[in-house]
Amino acid sequence: MSIPSPAEGVLWLGPVPLRGYAFAIILGIVVAVWVSERRWQARGGRAGDIQDIALWAVPFGLVGGRIYHVMTDWQLYFGDGGSPIEALYIWRGGLGVWGAIALGAVGAIIGAKVKGIKFTPLLDTVAPTCLLAMGIGRWGNWFNQELFGEPTDLPWALEIDPSRFPEGPSQFPAGTTFHPTFLYEFCWDVIAFFAIVYLQKKLRLGGGRVVALYVMAYCLGRGMIETLRIDNVQLHDVLGLRWSEWMSIILFVLAAAWWTYATFTGRGKVEEEVYSDPAKAPSNDPDGDDADNGATDEESSTKA
Repeated sequence: MSIPSPAEGVLWLGPVPLRGYAFAIILGIVVAVWVSERRWQARGGRAGDIQDIALWAVPFGLVGGRIYHVMTDWQLYFGDGGSPIEALYIWRGGLGVWGAIALGAVGAIIGAKVKGIKFTPLLDTVAPTCLLAMGIGRWGNWFNQELFGEPTDLPWALEIDPSRFPEGPSQFPAGTTFHPTFLYEFCWDVIAFFAIVYLQKKLRLGGGRVVALYVMAYCLGRGMIETLRIDNVQLHDVLGLRWSEWMSIILFVLAAAWWTYATFTGRGKVEEEVYSDPAKAPSNDPDGDDADNGATDEESSTKA
């Protein structure tokens, strides 16, 4: 038993080709925005806010993810035999998650400022849904037959075309199957999303503690899965670990530190108001369409 890989990384919509990697990324973004909208309205926000902010955050995130990837694997494009123009070929894969999060957050800050929204409650609302986006986006690695793990004969092992082996067809015997790290991360991210949403409601988390949980959960899963991967990366040995493993450790510690600080200083409470500009709050909407959002907060939260 094993999981087959797609013969080609393209989905055909009639005569129109759609690369599987791009499809997975787009689908992940759409799901994350949809779920975030529901969570935001349950939090007391206006419908459409998240979609407006996504118009800032998504392009910034895609650019940040690509920049991070190129910076940490620059030899692929600017080293011997590299082609600098291919640094722009995002559809072939290569998005660094931490670059995407960092620059995506910058875009979200701009969008929140324009909308008169407080940034901390916005982050606590959106952060868990980023796990859904990242988990779904990982299926792009399946389409591209990349970033798989060590050889294994488990029933859910992944079949890979020998031409996709990091060092070519002669690296492993014919018929070798591998750990499907994309599937591990997808499962981890989905489970972590539901766990964080449950804890947020159960413990009434606010003040950035939901973001801290998101970072800790993702780093824990990513750090464990990273130890299985055998793909060639430029920073594969930084004091004995991959660079991405160090990033998981460092960011986990920083997130844990913020969780502790916010918890013991009382800064981790749920904010009563999510708008920095009262004139832009739903209750002040001149049409009155969103005036009853606050009254249905408890009911809506059960749906999110």
